[in-house]
Amino acid sequence: MTRAIDSLDKLLAPVDPAKPQGAVWLVGAGPGDVELLTVKALRLLQRAEVVVYDRLVSEAVMAEVPESALCIDVGKQPGQHGLKQAQINKLLVDLARSGRNVIRLKGGDPFIFGRGGEEMVSLQAAGIRCEVVPGITAAVGCAAASGIPLTHRDCAQSLRLITGHGRRGEPQLDAAALSAVNQTLVFYMGLSWSASISAQLQAQGRDPETPVAIIEKGTRPDQRVLITTLGGLAETVARDQPVSPSLLVVGEVVRFYRADLQVRSGKPVSRCAVQERSA
Repeated sequence: MTRAIDSLDKLLAPVDPAKPQGAVWLVGAGPGDVELLTVKALRLLQRAEVVVYDRLVSEAVMAEVPESALCIDVGKQPGQHGLKQAQINKLLVDLARSGRNVIRLKGGDPFIFGRGGEEMVSLQAAGIRCEVVPGITAAVGCAAASGIPLTHRDCAQSLRLITGHGRRGEPQLDAAALSAVNQTLVFYMGLSWSASISAQLQAQGRDPETPVAIIEKGTRPDQRVLITTLGGLAETVARDQPVSPSLLVVGEVVRFYRADLQVRSGKPVSRCAVQERSA
């Protein structure tokens, strides 16, 4: 499987002048566990000709791509410069115009903090056929794998998915909305700004004792869950050094987490299954 491309000029040369232009599928890869791929996503990957993929797509998912496929890594590493979004948009358009059918593979769901909407609009403007294949977003997959219900009728009647990294870096939170009670908050890409997130939420009246879960590499074999409080969030991040990808789950639902009922590999196992096994 080819993963490094030195010259896009050769790649983007039309394979056959008479060949019609290709199409692009924006495919959600889910949070990491290959078994959480949709049937449609798996079918497309196993027949892929060209795959343009992000950093957060797991190795287990990429292993489903045929060896014959051309794989182009356009992932953005924290603090490192990769392809800019405009360049990725152009790459997808050029690949399709050269007659190739392209799988644009994104971690989680393409339309939830994945910039899939921007890529779709760019492809549509260029007259390229584009189809979206949804995936399990990280909040849903990682919380479920940790035994944390994102909603619960006793303590969480609403849910907010929030980017923890603003356009210019530090997030500016919607204070009035985020201070609402009985609401679970899930921050994507929030590790770097965890101290700011904690301070802003407390400034809007959130109790410092509000429970917080940091879910690192959720659904993957090396998943790790750190439980802390809003007031202790920055200290926990500094001490335990969680790495990306990690989610921050803020709210009373975190109290349902049971470390004694988790599987060391990080694979989700239901409480019922554990109880039956120990009975």
